[in-house]
Amino acid sequence: MSDLRQKILILHAHTPDLHSPIGAWATYDGTGRDNATTGDSDAPPYKSVLEAMRDGWRVIQFPQLLPAYPGMELTTSYLRFEYILEKMETL
Repeated sequence: MSDLRQKILILHAHTPDLHSPIGAWATYDGTGRDNATTGDSDAPPYKSVLEAMRDGWRVIQFPQLLPAYPGMELTTSYLRFEYILEKMETL
């Protein structure tokens, strides 16, 4: 059995740019060391997706960029720019 465990970091950016500020986040820790699962702190764990990448997180999913339907350009809905990142850590 492998001693590697996956950690998942979900970052919701303000825009699709990897430098964009983070507005919401969640973490899931397969190592069992951290039980936090939502953005319940005052500040995100990283200022941008690029900052997380520089800390060793690997992007495993980019947001799907869809054009707004006519007349819906200013309507709010779900958080559109969701990036999913992973990091493998040894137990």
